[in-house]
This record gives sequence, structure tokens and C-alpha cells, in this order.
Amino acid sequence: MAPGRPVSVTGSRVAGVVSCVPEQIVNNTPFLERFGDKAHDIEKMTGVRERRWTAAGQTTADLCQRAAETLLDELGWERDSVDALFFVTQTPDYRLPATACALQNRLGLGKQVLAFDINLGCSGYPYGLWLAMTSIASGAARRALLLVGDTISKTVDTEDRSTAMLFGDAGTATAIEADANGTARFLLGTDGSGEHQLIITEGAYRPSAPADDATGPRADALYMDGGAIFNFTLATVPSLVTATLEQGGGSEGFDAFLFHQANAFMLKHLAKKAKLPSDKVPVNIDRFGNTSSASIPLLITTDLAEQLRGQSMRLGMFGFGVGFSWGSVDLELGPLACVETIEY
Repeated sequence: MAPGRPVSVTGSRVAGVVSCVPEQIVNNTPFLERFGDKAHDIEKMTGVRERRWTAAGQTTADLCQRAAETLLDELGWERDSVDALFFVTQTPDYRLPATACALQNRLGLGKQVLAFDINLGCSGYPYGLWLAMTSIASGAARRALLLVGDTISKTVDTEDRSTAMLFGDAGTATAIEADANGTARFLLGTDGSGEHQLIITEGAYRPSAPADDATGPRADALYMDGGAIFNFTLATVPSLVTATLEQGGGSEGFDAFLFHQANAFMLKHLAKKAKLPSDKVPVNIDRFGNTSSASIPLLITTDLAEQLRGQSMRLGMFGFGVGFSWGSVDLELGPLACVETIEY
């Protein structure tokens, strides 16, 4: 399967990244009580020992807003200097209006801002960077806020072993501005034949068939076919990594490789197959779970923050999953004036 057509975007750079996670830490104790010995197997496979979950009433937009406020203040950006706001999430505040419009007002941005939502999950950060950087390259914006996150805990059935222990919540904000020397290289792709393998069938406008088995997954909860997701990943991501590295002149020129934090077993397999040194493949799924679209920027603000405050790093980023959708980014990041993780 071809990973996608290479696209280069010039004329912008990332100025800072902030992640915001809920203060509530959920360890595996309640799952051990609920699922028994199966919980140990799930922990071993996924690598998740604890995750952050939002409280009732907290939304992805709340986390992203807090991250954006911190980022704007730390960078010293005036609110009316932001020209674009992109909100990438699968857990918006409303079906309508677009939560990005509400965030424009909540953040006190100018009314000249172009703002809209993008419904993407695991590939959302590469796609969001491409969109924000392309907007700047086109002249539509000089400064953009990319808000990326999900609160998947609100969608899972806590009795469903395949999802209940895996996911965590996080929201992130990335500041992107015009810079003549900035270049990023992307590979983006889609295979919509996987639409039913990771899905919430109820809650929008396509009628869902009644469940044949009343004890099966709820139609209003997240359903995941773990085997199908694993097969998709093995069929797609290795070629995505290979093409990204070939386009970038080989793995030696990269300082780190940031994979969507799908599960620990899968990450180890992908790194080994691509012959990537383990010390260049940071992992934080053990502390935060699978945070969907937020997982790559959360890696930046947790495992790479110290380095990025003082130096430039060349990063390869790989997002893949729900959709099916995938994307990679090859870019220089840093030194960053603001790169941190905060709690809500």
C-alpha cells in the first residue's frame, strides 16, 4: 500500500507547544477488580499503567483552551495577532456549532480569525500541522493556533475490556507562525474501508442497526476491533516510516521518532521493524494511556521538553488509526520559547 504522496510546505515554524491533562489519575486497580486476571494481560499488551480522565463537565475544549491560554501568555502573542484557529478532535462540545468558533470567543481572539473543526483522531496532529502550515504558506494567516485533543474516556463502555483500560484524555495547543526558513515534509493517506473497525455508531444521523446481542457493545459507546486495527497498522505504518525516512535521507539524520501511542506492544514492533534505536523512540503510554489525536504533541511536552527548550531537533512524527487514516511529518522543532505540560 502506497503511504501517500510527499508534500513539502515552506514558510512557517512551530513557536511553542503546551499540553493540558486532567489532574485525575486513574490507575489499574479498579480494572483489576472488574476484569480479574484479564486486566494483567491487557496491561502487559497495552503498556498502560495509569491514565488521566476528565471529570464530569470537563471537555476537550476546556483542556485545549487552558493549553492555548498558557501558550499565548508564555509566547507574548497578542490575541488579535492570531489569524487562524484549527480544532482537531472527535469529542467536540457540540454537534453544532463548530467548537472552534466557540473557542475563538473564549480565547478572546479577533473576529478576523478563520476557525473550524476537523474530525480526525489518531492521525490528527500530522494533518493539523499540514493544514496550519499550508494556511500560512498560502498567505491566509501569519499566526495560527492548532488545538488538538480528545476526551475518549467519555465514549468508552467501562465494561468493555477492549477499550476501558486503553484510553486517556488530553488537550494540546501548538503555535505556528510565518518563517521563511521553515520547511516541513508530509505524507498523508486514507483508507475508508476501515470505517466500521473503530467507531461510535450512534449519536449522529445515520441510523444504526439494533444490536443482535443485548450484552454486546453499546451503540453509543466506542467499538474497537483490536485485531483489525493491528492488521491495518502492520500493513500501513512500516511503509509510511520507510517512505518518510527515504524522503528525509535516512534515519541517522533524525533526533527522535514520535509515534502515536497506540499500545506498547505495537510501538515496540514498529520501532524494531523500522530498525530505529529505542532511545530515539520515546513512549509515554504507560503514564497517559492512548490519548488519540493528542498523543504526539503530548510526547513533545513530556519526553522532549527539556531538549527542545535549548536546542533544535529533527523529528519524524507518525499518526495512524481511526478512519483508517495516517500521516507523517518530518520537520525541525526548537528551540521553543514554550514547551510544557500543565494540569487542568
